[in-house]
Amino acid sequence: MEKIHKTDKEWREQLTPEEYRITREKGTERAFTGAYWQVTGKSGTYVCKCCGEVLFDAGDKFDSGCGWPSFHSPAQAEHVTEHADASHGMRRIEVVCSRCDAHLGHVFPDGPDPTGLRYCINSASLDFAGKQDDGK
Repeated sequence: MEKIHKTDKEWREQLTPEEYRITREKGTERAFTGAYWQVTGKSGTYVCKCCGEVLFDAGDKFDSGCGWPSFHSPAQAEHVTEHADASHGMRRIEVVCSRCDAHLGHVFPDGPDPTGLRYCINSASLDFAGKQDDGK
């Protein structure tokens, strides 16, 4: 996979201020406010807002009740990278896009089968490619 490198100025020109804050500065959107937290996609993929890399399949999305889009696994393991995150006085595992290092969210060990994982992802770090049903 070829890494994407852009200057801070290039990222700011491409992204909205909120998308930049979340993806480039490791921010978090407020729970229950993102575009995809309630969407139940039947077919399609969620791609990185910054570089378009395929990150998650809509069929792997589930309603965790946490207020952010949740997936039990990435579309391909090598498309996301995990890092220890000790910010805010917590121990978590941060998830970033392997191609452009965009902050996506965190992964927790309280998800459903088949992985037991919950990839808790910010809507602002994603775009949806495909057909979706509105779960509202």
